[in-house]
Amino acid sequence: MNKWIKKSAILANSDGYLDRLQSVYPVTLTEEREIPDEIIQEIRRIFEAHDDEKLIKLLLCFEKFPIKDPYVAFLRQKRGVFIRKNPETIRRVAEQLYSLGFNGVVKGIKEPKEFNRQIGTLFKRWLPEMGFPLLSESEFETFKGICLLSGSDKFLKDYAQDKLGYDIEKGIDMVAKAGNTYFFLGEAKFLTDYGGHQTAQFEDALRTASFEKINCVGMAILDGVVWIKGKNKMFERICKSGQIILSALLLKDFLLESNNTGDLGTKESREEYGNDDVLFEKIE
Repeated sequence: MNKWIKKSAILANSDGYLDRLQSVYPVTLTEEREIPDEIIQEIRRIFEAHDDEKLIKLLLCFEKFPIKDPYVAFLRQKRGVFIRKNPETIRRVAEQLYSLGFNGVVKGIKEPKEFNRQIGTLFKRWLPEMGFPLLSESEFETFKGICLLSGSDKFLKDYAQDKLGYDIEKGIDMVAKAGNTYFFLGEAKFLTDYGGHQTAQFEDALRTASFEKINCVGMAILDGVVWIKGKNKMFERICKSGQIILSALLLKDFLLESNNTGDLGTKESREEYGNDDVLFEKIE
């Protein structure tokens, strides 16, 4: 077992873990999505005219559709074509929209993003709090010491693929450098429950952690229920892994150690960690 897995499990089962985690993933009242007034009035006009096709076609332009319907994702792909070819489906979906009323439709498209969809953004916002510089590409490549690459999700992924040989399709949340020559590609997840979408998120993070080159390695930065011991398949899989998997709260310590030792951190823990071993065995 990689020692950072052991340290993370101990940390997550210690006093104050959730209290400290709020510095990384703060839960705040999220503002509604902004929709221009002229668009709202256009929705009203079409809604009151009961023009089913135009209403659905317009609402499909928004990130959040007002209702949850299994057919909506399909309709989004080729709005004009599929709407025209499936009149009964359009009529059914439209009736659901009319039953909400105009205000209900507007409320639906303005609904704030779910917390789980903000994880990557919150993590990237927290990264500078570790105290390491967040740099542009040219600065990042010449900086001596620990640093983080600044950029959008797409930019980080493109950089990792073009410059570091990253060959996994999934995007990443962090590109870090330590020891001047070692690079770390991290994907962060705060898993709040078991099963379904959360399991898929867990698998995505492990895929990133499976990446390894001579001077570059992937890591899964996981927090939440994944660290609870018991009938938890995620915990069992992590404990059998030699990959770099750790809590965001230990990321700074990991980078500092890697910078000081010149170790990518991928070797399995074969040392005696004294207190850590005892504490790990006592986790309930």
